[in-house]
Amino acid sequence: MNPDAHQLWRAPRWALAVLLAMLGMLGPFSIDTYIPAFSGIADSLAATPVQMQQTLSAYLFGFAFMSLFHGALSDSVGRRPVVLWGLAAFTLASMGCALSQSIGQLVFFRAVQGLTTGAGIVVSRAVVRDMFPPAQAQKVMSQITIYFGVAPAIAPMIGGVLFAQLGWHSVFWFLTLVGVLLWSANYKLLPETLHVTQRQPLKVSNLLQGYWKLGLDPRFVLLALASGIPFNGMFLYVLSAPAFLGEHLGLAPTQFFWFFVLTISGIMGGAWVSGRVAGKLAPKQQIRNGFLIMLGIAVVNLLANMLFKAHVAWAMLPITIFAFGWALMVPVVTLLVLDLHPDRRGMASSLQAFIASSANGVVAGVIAPLVMHSTVAMAAATLVMMCVGLISWVYLHHRWPEIGRSV
Repeated sequence: MNPDAHQLWRAPRWALAVLLAMLGMLGPFSIDTYIPAFSGIADSLAATPVQMQQTLSAYLFGFAFMSLFHGALSDSVGRRPVVLWGLAAFTLASMGCALSQSIGQLVFFRAVQGLTTGAGIVVSRAVVRDMFPPAQAQKVMSQITIYFGVAPAIAPMIGGVLFAQLGWHSVFWFLTLVGVLLWSANYKLLPETLHVTQRQPLKVSNLLQGYWKLGLDPRFVLLALASGIPFNGMFLYVLSAPAFLGEHLGLAPTQFFWFFVLTISGIMGGAWVSGRVAGKLAPKQQIRNGFLIMLGIAVVNLLANMLFKAHVAWAMLPITIFAFGWALMVPVVTLLVLDLHPDRRGMASSLQAFIASSANGVVAGVIAPLVMHSTVAMAAATLVMMCVGLISWVYLHHRWPEIGRSV
């Protein structure tokens, strides 16, 4: 924690949470806003479904790759420069998407978007721990998750309206505007939270040493898996929204927002509960409760889809409950990751984001196309991914029982 933290931000704590949540919202906006325009983009650019899926995969793999460096760079040059340069590059990439005349160009600029989006998302986590002690940091992280949850709920609504009224190009011009506004807000308001005495040398050897240290720490890897892989249990449905909502549930693109509203309500509810019990309930108990909720509802979801034809009246509810369980435990796991190596918080955030984003890319490019044809297959994939995270946590808890014990 920065010893001068109390002097860097004198406004209410929730105001900083809003500013950091705005950085986190950039990722959901970059994905969810253009999903309702999938069909229009495909028709306009003569793109196949596989090529359209590549616009998602390119973004996610770009995000995963550059996530390795955003946090590590912020440990050396500071949090603020990395955020501002990342937002500037994202804005230019969004303009490139809006001006694309072929599917190849769109895939390229989507990859550039992915390379730049992570700057704010990754660094904002480190900023929280720079500014607050553990219990307060959990409350702020929970507040960020709540505010962050607004983005996926409203992004598809905005995208659907823009696509219907102005065409698919307008979706990316909207993202360009978002980039400009975020850059301006952070330029004026975001303080430099990394204390000068905590900066790491900007040397390749030092970076490699840090990656080696974290990558070989099984506690770090298991915690990253415990938070990142279960997320894909619900993210699979987001990626498969055109098939799940359009084909299986028979919804029009302008009705997709109902799914996002329900799912994000689950995330916001789980994050709110997490913040309420911060400092009262041991972290490992919160994590256990989150996994029990996800496991129970994932099993129910699979059985329901095996026994009944998916219907809009009930098929979205299990994903909402799953999202609640994930949001209940993820602020705690994230802080445990950041506190394993306090001198490398930026790098830890980077590697955590890299593991999660790599999994996202695999789900988008491989798993989603394989299972989106069947609601049973989608439910089974969700259960499997949740179990990967659960097994990681159970092994960690057995091997290092002291982690997450203190309130």
